Amino acid sequence: MSRKYFGTDGVRGRANASLTADLALRVGMAAGVVFHRGDHRHRVVIGKDTRLSGYMIENAMVAGFTSVGMDVLLLGPVPTPAVGMLTRSMRADLGVMISASHNPFDDNGIKLFGPDGFKLSDEVEREIEALIDQDFGRRLAKPAEVGRARRLEGVQARYIEYAKRTLPRNQSFEGIRAVVDCANGAAYKVAPEALWELGADVVAIGVEPDGLNINRDVGSTSPEALAAKVREMRADIGIALDGDADRVIVVDEKGHLVDGDQLMAVVAESFKEDGRLSRDGLVATVMSNLGLERHLAGEGISMARTPVGDRYVLERMRADGYNVGGEQSGHIILSDYSTTGDGLVAALQVMAVVARHGKPVSEVCHRFEPLPQILKNVRYASGRPLDDEKVQRAIADAELRLSKRGRLLIRPSGTEPVIRVMGEGDDRDLVETVVDDVIDALRKVAA
Repeated sequence: MSRKYFGTDGVRGRANASLTADLALRVGMAAGVVFHRGDHRHRVVIGKDTRLSGYMIENAMVAGFTSVGMDVLLLGPVPTPAVGMLTRSMRADLGVMISASHNPFDDNGIKLFGPDGFKLSDEVEREIEALIDQDFGRRLAKPAEVGRARRLEGVQARYIEYAKRTLPRNQSFEGIRAVVDCANGAAYKVAPEALWELGADVVAIGVEPDGLNINRDVGSTSPEALAAKVREMRADIGIALDGDADRVIVVDEKGHLVDGDQLMAVVAESFKEDGRLSRDGLVATVMSNLGLERHLAGEGISMARTPVGDRYVLERMRADGYNVGGEQSGHIILSDYSTTGDGLVAALQVMAVVARHGKPVSEVCHRFEPLPQILKNVRYASGRPLDDEKVQRAIADAELRLSKRGRLLIRPSGTEPVIRVMGEGDDRDLVETVVDDVIDALRKVAA
C-alpha cells in the first residue's frame, strides 16, 4: 500500500498547508484507536519543539486523542529522546513528538513512539494511516469515557537527571568551558542546565526561541555561529544540537568541525576500552566515510552499514545486538541509554572522554583522516535512468577503476526525482573522474 501521510520519520509537511489542524486531529484519533488495547485507562505523552505551529498541532492532537478515550500528558518543549524515554518510564501507551527536526520553522511533523519508547514500525504506521481518512463516528468514546488532558510538571528536570545518569557517578566537567548551541529548539533549557550541573563553564547560544527562529543560522546544520563563539570565548569545546536535539555535532577548540563519523569512533573506542561495546562493532550508514571503517578495523571494531536514515541504523542495532550506531550527520544512537538518537547524551559521552584524557578536543576527537568524498546529484524528468544499459556500463567501469582503493555509492532520492552519486577513495582525482563519468552517463539519459 502506498504511503499517503507517513514518510521516513513520521508525518511531516508545511504547517497549516499540508500539515493542518484537521490532519493532526485525525492522526491523533487514528493512533488512539490503534493503541487502544485492553481495558486499562490509556494514556499518551506529547512533547514538542519550539515552532509556532506546535501550539496548533498539539491542541488538535489533544482533541483527537481525548475524543477516542485516551488521557493526555503534555510535556511542553523537550527533546525527541525525552519523549521516547518518558513514554516507556511512565508506562504510556503511546508517545508523540511534534517536530520537523532540523527543518525551518514553517515545517512541522508528528513522530510517534510505541509503549517501548521506540518509533513505530512500518506495519503499525500503515495501520494508523489506513484509519486517518475513515469515519470515526462509531469509534468515538462515550461521553463519560472521554479522555482528560493535563500538563506534566518537572519534565525537563527528569530528562536532565536521566542524561546525567548515563555518566559515572563521580563524573565532573569542571575546568571545561563549553559553548552549547541549542538551535533555538527543544533543548534550549535542558542542555545548558545539564552541562552546568556537571561542572562545566557554559556559554549558551540559540536559547532564545520565538517560534520562528528554530534552526535559523544556528544549530547542527549551521555550525558557523558555534565555531565563531568557540573562538571568541576561547572555549574548549562547542556542541551544536538540532531543533529536536536528536542530532549533535562538535566543534574543537580551534573552531573546526567534528562530524558524526569522528564522534562514533570516539564513543565506540571508549566503550571498547571499558568493556561496554557489544559485538565489538557499530552500525553506520552507507554515507559514513571509508576512513572510519578502515580506522575501526585497525582498532578491532567492525562496522555494519545500512541505508541512509537513523531508523535503519536502529533497526540493525536492535536486530543484531549492537549498542553504538549513528550517521555522519550527527544522529548518534547509544541503545544502552536511548531508544533514538540523543544529541545531549552523545555529547556527554564525548565530553567524558575528553575529560578523561585531559587533552584538547582537536586531539581526542580526531581519530582518522577522512578519505576524499565527492557527492553529485542528477535531476531527471521521468523513467528509471539507472536501468539504462549505458548507465549500467558506466557504473560497472567506475567500480572497476576504483576497485579496492575506494567505493562508489549510487542511490535515488526518496523524496525527489534526483539520483545521488557518491564516490570516495585514496586518490581524489580518480574519485572525481569516475563520479563525473557516471554523472555524464546519467545526464544523457535524464535529459
